[in-house]
Amino acid sequence: MAIETTKDSVCINQIIEQKNESIVAEADSIIPDIKPDILSAISTSGTVCIYKKEIMDGKVRIDGSINAYIMYLADDENGSIRSINSNIDFTQVIDMPKAKQDMMLETNVVLKNMECKVLNGRKVNTKAVMEIEVKISANENVDIIAGVKLNDVQTLNTSVNVHSLIGSGTTKVYAKDTFVLDNIDNLAEIMKVDVKINNKDTKISYNKVLAKSDMDVKILYLTEDNRINVVQNVIPVMGFIDIPDIAETHMCDVKYEIKNLIVKPNSVEEHSIYVEAELEIFCEAYENQEINLIQDLYSPSVNLNFTQRSIKVMQTRQTMQNTCSIRENQQIMELQGNKIYDVEIKTEILKQTLLNGRVLYEGELKLNFIYAGSNQSGIDTKLITIPFNFNVDFDGINTNSNIETLIEIGMQDFIVTSDNSVEIKVDIVFNTTLVKNADINIIDDIKEDENRAINQYSMVVYFVKPGDTLWQIAKKFGSTSEEIVRVNGIDDPDRLSISQQLFIPRYNG
Repeated sequence: MAIETTKDSVCINQIIEQKNESIVAEADSIIPDIKPDILSAISTSGTVCIYKKEIMDGKVRIDGSINAYIMYLADDENGSIRSINSNIDFTQVIDMPKAKQDMMLETNVVLKNMECKVLNGRKVNTKAVMEIEVKISANENVDIIAGVKLNDVQTLNTSVNVHSLIGSGTTKVYAKDTFVLDNIDNLAEIMKVDVKINNKDTKISYNKVLAKSDMDVKILYLTEDNRINVVQNVIPVMGFIDIPDIAETHMCDVKYEIKNLIVKPNSVEEHSIYVEAELEIFCEAYENQEINLIQDLYSPSVNLNFTQRSIKVMQTRQTMQNTCSIRENQQIMELQGNKIYDVEIKTEILKQTLLNGRVLYEGELKLNFIYAGSNQSGIDTKLITIPFNFNVDFDGINTNSNIETLIEIGMQDFIVTSDNSVEIKVDIVFNTTLVKNADINIIDDIKEDENRAINQYSMVVYFVKPGDTLWQIAKKFGSTSEEIVRVNGIDDPDRLSISQQLFIPRYNG
């Protein structure tokens, strides 16, 4: 016969499977007929766009494209600098045995490196290396027994803090703007485009999450009189995500993904460039909830049977943001006071060490300077590497912690001084997230066994064995912890001595 119980409902977001993979995408591109032959590549860069993600049974499929720009030295009598824009399409299928179609999929793709190989004067091969993190999760509404409606039931309880999922949602937004050039600049072609999403912020109100950020766009372009110039602007990004029952006290985990990017000369207005980006914003909202778990139970008067199962829950998800400020003066004689058109910035974490309350990072900052050179083409590049060490103090982290680190580039400034040195100012923003998961046991399906054997004793003498607890002893003899403490005059129920003599009274409640 089933026993009546009271239950609390908790929505658990369980990470089912997580995987990191390296993706290589490459494509051949033909130099357009209106442009001169290529002699050598100067700079290759791109922006990753993920336009489709699909989760299937046992696998995940990701379709995307890299919006690539190749600056090159032309094989002409002037040795001019030109550029081509191409899309490198890719499809990646990742085996994930636990994946199911009704689960949730998160991806994070980082472009690590791009290379361009000249095949002949009219054809190049572009290869891109990306690192992708794939996370599959599932939402489960779990009913947890909070109480048993039986007069003499004895329960062993514990309290657990969990991040209970309030809800999740996605919205699509468009960031558009027209970048105005100098009036003297007649645009010949776009040479290079860099896009970054910075200054992310959220605000919760009226069952919605307002996600705000800045899309920082930097465009290197060529004028018709063969000058290279730069225009940079910030496009505000804002989107509303509907999540019912969300409150200001809840926590949000927001991620941005570029789905498509358009950068082209403005056909309506001269001396301007039109920029449009399609972005997807995904949000999960959590609340910190303390739940009471019954770990074990019995009744001195009724024989109870029950089942137990284990589930994985998120106990903590806490993010700290810290800034590593690189401030250096470096002698780069190649620049010789020339104008810097652009600096390509890449960071790499070479080693990560976890200590109690601290994370130690060792990495490299790679700076590729694109500057006005003294050679025939009038442009050149110089790559320098700056090693760095950075420590993040984070209460709760230990050597076995599970952490996630996301790196962004904040403020950047490069000034060529009169003594041919470069004053370098770069802020590396570390977003360190501590994730604590735990396996908890949940009691299900409590029933009464009608074939209970009746104990005839009124008192038992018992000698404590190694590993015994008062709870185990009381359950074994159908007594209660309170009765054993009362009869034996025990001062501290949590401290029993091996071979200690206990009188176990029969329960008469």
